[in-house]
Amino acid sequence: MKQRTLFSALAVSAGLLTASTVLAQTKVSTTVAAPASAAKSQLVNSIVVVVNDEVITRQELNERINLIERRLKAQGTALPERADLQKQLLERMILDRAQLQLAKENGLRVDDVILDRAMQRMAEQNKMSLQDFRNQIEREGTSYASFREEIRDDITMQRIREREVDSKIQISESEVDNFIAADANSKLGKQELNLAQILVRIPENATAEQIALRRARAEEVLQKLRSGGDFAKLAVTYSDSSEALKGGEIGWREQDRLPQLFLDAISKLKVGENSDIIRSSNGFHIIKLSGKRDAGGTKAGPASVQQTHVRHILIKVSQIVTESEARQKLLDLKQKLDSKSATFEELAKTYSADGSASKGGDLGWIYPGDTVPEFEQAMNKLAINEVSEPVQSTFGFHLIQVTERKTEDVSKDRQRMAARQAVRERKSEEALQDWLRELRDRTFVEFRLEEK
Repeated sequence: MKQRTLFSALAVSAGLLTASTVLAQTKVSTTVAAPASAAKSQLVNSIVVVVNDEVITRQELNERINLIERRLKAQGTALPERADLQKQLLERMILDRAQLQLAKENGLRVDDVILDRAMQRMAEQNKMSLQDFRNQIEREGTSYASFREEIRDDITMQRIREREVDSKIQISESEVDNFIAADANSKLGKQELNLAQILVRIPENATAEQIALRRARAEEVLQKLRSGGDFAKLAVTYSDSSEALKGGEIGWREQDRLPQLFLDAISKLKVGENSDIIRSSNGFHIIKLSGKRDAGGTKAGPASVQQTHVRHILIKVSQIVTESEARQKLLDLKQKLDSKSATFEELAKTYSADGSASKGGDLGWIYPGDTVPEFEQAMNKLAINEVSEPVQSTFGFHLIQVTERKTEDVSKDRQRMAARQAVRERKSEEALQDWLRELRDRTFVEFRLEEK
């Protein structure tokens, strides 16, 4: 299997693996002069960036550059100058480190059970056994142990994004109505578009001078493209988007899930062409239309759908309540339910940290896609009145009980649900980029690249 095929199925954003903390390796005594033989090793592993109260070392940076260069070659992407790649990579490592620090502050952690499941899913997606998957990773130059930790970091960052961004996106009924009306009036069939982008980000609260400088940078990129420059190479060199290190590739998306700004920009493009500069709240974009295909299906969804009436008890993880304590608490509550010494409603009202606690944990009728995947998967496996084992999601740990199921004609409800999800996806990318920009701007960063 080619390297690109393997890593395209992974949940690692942009093919970039997150940093491991190596603080212990960077501390050098200043009270005793280091021997000449040690000076070289200290230089190799000197601190290049301080991110809040953690550091990124030169050794860590060099290892990551070598890794990314191998992957870009495997993808067929022309390599930028090493100095440009170093700058791009450092920014990504800083942003990753800031997200991991925030997750830690909020008590978010991915335990070994969750990580093992993720690794198993990756192996299955690549049609491999776990051992074959491990062997393939190591053949590609990465130790399996470090790969596991990198995936742990990636899942952790996804969870903090869900908590800080996705959970705060608001969708109004009028937005749903407008989406359905526009979809009904559209003469186009369902299409999927393969896009790439170069984003020149504008800092939060930027001055007119800063905006002009960022615009000039975008103009420089556009001129290079018009002169025959390679889009992927220029994305690696110039783009501030999360996809930069894989040549700006966003990948295949259903057209109604894309921001309207992007759709307008590419509406008259042929495959292989790129747009002019477009402006969003995040910065200046150049979009490339890499492919187009029929997505299949029809606008009208299926006439019926299964609904589940469910209730739950939620214990949240925090700096005070650890994951093991939350899980154990729910196991104790489940024992009470199994022994019939308490009812689900009573325990939910007393212990649940969810807003549904006052209703005995009742979430009402749930449609497919209404809740997070971990919750929905566990819910769907339950028999009526069966109580689950503790289930972990981005919100904490749950005990879940299904009280009823039904299947009926809900085509209009389903249409609105699908429309709501499409609007959410349109908003989510811009909301994520806004949040990442804010996080980067409030992160203390001290560069020490020039120190000898």
